[in-house]
Amino acid sequence: MSAWMAHEKLANWAGNLTYSTDRLQEAFSVDQIKTCLRAQKKVKVLGTRHCFNSIADSKFNLLSLKPMHEVVAIDAAAHTVTVDAGITYGQLGPYLDSKGFALHNLASLPHISIAGACSTGTHGSGEKNGNLATAVAALELVTAAGDVVTLSRKADGDTFRGAVVGLGALGVITRITLDIQPKFSVRQWVYENLPLSQMRDHFDAIQASGYSVSLFTDWQKQRINEVWIKSKVGDGPPFAAPAELFGAKRATKNLHPIAELSAVNCTEQLGVAGPWYERLPHFRMGFTPSAGKELQSEFFVPRKNAVDAILAVERLRDQITPHLLISEIRTIAADDLWMSASYKQPSVAIHFTWKPDWPAVRSVLPVIEKELSAFQYRPHWGKLFTIAPAQLRSRYEKLPQFLALAAKYDPAGKFRNDFLDTNLFNR
Repeated sequence: MSAWMAHEKLANWAGNLTYSTDRLQEAFSVDQIKTCLRAQKKVKVLGTRHCFNSIADSKFNLLSLKPMHEVVAIDAAAHTVTVDAGITYGQLGPYLDSKGFALHNLASLPHISIAGACSTGTHGSGEKNGNLATAVAALELVTAAGDVVTLSRKADGDTFRGAVVGLGALGVITRITLDIQPKFSVRQWVYENLPLSQMRDHFDAIQASGYSVSLFTDWQKQRINEVWIKSKVGDGPPFAAPAELFGAKRATKNLHPIAELSAVNCTEQLGVAGPWYERLPHFRMGFTPSAGKELQSEFFVPRKNAVDAILAVERLRDQITPHLLISEIRTIAADDLWMSASYKQPSVAIHFTWKPDWPAVRSVLPVIEKELSAFQYRPHWGKLFTIAPAQLRSRYEKLPQFLALAAKYDPAGKFRNDFLDTNLFNR
């Protein structure tokens, strides 16, 4: 262990969660991972610590793969790249671009690890864009027994589809192979003050206006504060960027999603073309992201219920806004990954970035979840929610098969923790 590991309390990125142990070991190789697994009865892997709940917590032993961050190989013929599990999107993006390639999408923050993002079903935005895990073509993991298992979309069918969004329950992911495509450029525009009535009447047209579209709102004043439109250069007719879009005005300067904050750490806007990895995220890799200390929740509802769900949340505005920094609304295409929040359904994700006051947030979350219950929402696996475990389990039709897969690769529960036991294993 390095010195900081021995003397500092381990906490997540936001600072809202102190891990239940300070026993953190870094692995530099698969052999070191095997050694760790042989020596310990209980282990959880930490990525970049961007989860806001205890999904990656352990009372016993934590394992970091941060030193394992190399690009292993690009297969130009197969249009894939294989990387070590500890690499972040911010590290991979510039490298891929320099070789003439790109990923299909990115999340708001490039700082997150690829393995962690895929394992929790993290996503970007876009009507035709699946979450980040849908780019996984193959993965390598070390099981509880120390066996190295490789699973691929091409060869392993259901087992692969069950393992990609694996929630840390199946083993230690050591390598991931991702689909890639020719590199592309993106232009980004921001519009201010979209009337809520226009969102209601033209939601589909607004979402279709770009490759990736995000709506930011504080739920007040019957309006969407900002609309971020990311347009892929050369992908069909270019976005015309009119001065007014459904009553929203095109911004004349770069903006932060929270208008009062400086946009210096945000990706370039105003229609200035740039490489995909510098435009698809909202925040620059070299800057501290978002608003600092915060809490996050996110709820996925079926795409067909998008407007009704948004309006349901808006009716709670006076209960939500006192505790809120900003909300973001995004679309995600359907996928076939068992534990993905978008399994078999195109989705709209309603995201809440909260002020760092857990008692207040904990009191308002059940109110939001009750309003969204008619839409059979699914929460983001790595964010804060209060849904009863039995209800959560009922929303994943492949959960029995997933639990069987976990029993196959981890029969004694080496990778299980309180979060998984409570929410998935009913223990």
